Amino acid sequence: MAVRTRTLVASGGAVLLALVLSGCGSTDVSDAPAQHKSFALSGKTLTIRSGQSSLELVPADVQKVEVTRRVDGWVVFGDGPEPHWGMQDDTLTLGVECDALISNCAAEHQVKVPRGVAVVVEGDDGKVVASGFRTPLTLSADNGEVTVRDSTGPLKLTSNNGAIVAEGISSGSVSARSDNGMIRLGFTAVPDLVDTVSDNGAVTVDLPGGPEKYAVDATADHGRTSVDVPRSADSSHVVRARSDNGEVTVRSAN
Repeated sequence: MAVRTRTLVASGGAVLLALVLSGCGSTDVSDAPAQHKSFALSGKTLTIRSGQSSLELVPADVQKVEVTRRVDGWVVFGDGPEPHWGMQDDTLTLGVECDALISNCAAEHQVKVPRGVAVVVEGDDGKVVASGFRTPLTLSADNGEVTVRDSTGPLKLTSNNGAIVAEGISSGSVSARSDNGMIRLGFTAVPDLVDTVSDNGAVTVDLPGGPEKYAVDATADHGRTSVDVPRSADSSHVVRARSDNGEVTVRSAN
C-alpha cells in the first residue's frame, strides 16, 4: 500500500519533543503517491461517507465507481495515517485514521461516478466538490466547503461549518443551508425553487437576466437586504433567501 507516512518517536522530555515537532513539517497530499480502486455499484444512487478527506466528484463513462486517493501525514506517539476504503450496499466509505498524541494527517479522494447515478455525500472534516452532474446531488459536510459547478440536477447542499458555492448551475430546485458560512448560487437557467438559509454568513443568489419574474422572500435579521430582479407574488419561480447574520442579495447576473 503506497501511503506516505512519517512516524516519529521522541523521548527525553519536552525539549526533544519540540525538536522533533520542528522537523515534522506540514502535509502535502497533492504530492503523495496515487492509489486506484474500482467498486461495483448495483443501484442508481451512490452514497459516500468520507472522513478527514477532501472529496472530488465527477460523472464519467465508467461501469464501476472508480476512486483515486492520495494520503499524507505524520504522527508522534501513535499510529497512522491509516487509510481505508470499501463499498457495502452501494455505500462507499472513504477516510484516513491517525491515532496519536500529536498528528497531522490528510487525504484527498477523486471519485468517478457512472453517468445517470444520483449521489449522496455525508462528509466529515473535508471539502466536497462536484462538477458536471445531470443527476440529483445531496451533499453535506460537517466541517468543510461544499462546491457544485456546471450541474443541472436537483441540489440539496448542507455545511455545518463552511461556505456553499454553486456556479454555472441550471438546476430547477436548489436547497442550501449553512450553519456558519456564506452561500453563493449562480444560475444559468431560471429555477423553479431556490431555498437558502445561513445562520452566520451572507447569502447571494445570481439569477439569469431577462423578463422572468420571481416570487422572492429575502430576509436578514442582522444585515442588509437587496433584491434586484423582476418580482411577482404569483410567480411559479420561488426564491427564498434568509440569513440570521449577514447580507442577503438576490440579483440578475446580467
